[in-house]
Amino acid sequence: MDTLIMIAQLLLGLSILVGLHELGHLLTAKMFGMRVEKFSIGFPPKIIGFQWGETEYSIGAIPLGGFVKISGMVDESLDTEQMSSEPQPWEFRAKPAWQRLIVMLGGIIVNVVTGIIIFVVLVYQNGETFFSRDQVLEHGIVAYEIGQQIGFQDGDRILDINGETYTSFAELSSGEALLSSGYYTVNRNGEIIQIQIPRGFINSFSNEQAMASFINIRFPFEIRDVAAGSVAEQIGLQADDKIVAVNGQPIIYFDELQKALAEVKEQEVDLSVQRNGTTIEKTATVSAEGTIGIAVNSLLEPVVRKYGIAESITKGTERAFGVVIINAKALGRMFTGEVSAKNVSGPIGMAKIYGNQWDWVKFWSITGLISMILAFMNLLPIPALDGGHVMFLLYEMISGQAPSDKFLENAQKVGMVVLLALMVFAIGNDILKLFTS
Repeated sequence: MDTLIMIAQLLLGLSILVGLHELGHLLTAKMFGMRVEKFSIGFPPKIIGFQWGETEYSIGAIPLGGFVKISGMVDESLDTEQMSSEPQPWEFRAKPAWQRLIVMLGGIIVNVVTGIIIFVVLVYQNGETFFSRDQVLEHGIVAYEIGQQIGFQDGDRILDINGETYTSFAELSSGEALLSSGYYTVNRNGEIIQIQIPRGFINSFSNEQAMASFINIRFPFEIRDVAAGSVAEQIGLQADDKIVAVNGQPIIYFDELQKALAEVKEQEVDLSVQRNGTTIEKTATVSAEGTIGIAVNSLLEPVVRKYGIAESITKGTERAFGVVIINAKALGRMFTGEVSAKNVSGPIGMAKIYGNQWDWVKFWSITGLISMILAFMNLLPIPALDGGHVMFLLYEMISGQAPSDKFLENAQKVGMVVLLALMVFAIGNDILKLFTS
């Protein structure tokens, strides 16, 4: 069932984005009087379709893209039969270069607008919920394996990133921070130190599990639930109890409790427990895993910030284009070798990002993110992508001479081989991660 939920979310998200992208091409083509022969969400073989006017609308069996076939255009179908005859007024090739350019940009523009709208609506409806810099400075962080590798320690208070202040805890592990090869400024027990971000550090974060192994904010806690049959139940611990000391060692944060219990596995410990303002003493035997059978609630309340429509438009647009900027930086550093190409994900990786629970806020957040990435990737100057067509049209507009149909046909073939190789590589990465994660 978990796998089906991931697949369903991926297919729904891609269908929406691909449909809107191709609709952008269709509407701009029809606006300039071009004949659109086919509109498809998904690639052949066709599952279902219908004819409306001059255009056949269909859904294909391979849901990893889509296409619009415009008369008189050399595209991925490589159908060049009609190119041997004189251009007809309704054909793509008969229109001015500036109109053809708008048609090729139509899908990209729609994806950008879609991404912005999604982020603006999410910001307006949900606002922001985050742990603030002030809370980080008050409580400090917990450093997990990856955080410890670059020098973080439990209790560190992070002052800034690359000399610049931050607003929310999430910014400390954002793509912008991890790609910076800069530094964190940290207050450690009153001493100000710098922790360097190693070159290529972002390669350590190939999945969500890795991100959970970096850092977290420290939080005071209370018991939420006691497991049936556990040591905690046997010694009478209850929901809302607070463990304030282990063997006389004061405990404030949950990570301190975890560490204290891990040091006395399979041993008896004295627990000081605060209940209804009174401190009581308990003795428990810690399991071999360093646990006593409790689940906890964080007592650290996040900051909740709501925005009006004007602020939401600004914030949502910033988020949308922030995705593009981060991906552009990552792609550039991939060519320099700083970012590993193993971070490239295909459909399996995308499905895992959606997750195995249907959360509409998360669904639309990821769909908005993918919409902006699709716009960016489609703008790359690779033949067979919109960006390849844009590149040739700009050349025509600047030089006054269009590339030959034969050149465009061969460029399409090369571009399709490149895209196929990239898809195989991305899917290969997905499969490799399944066996190594």
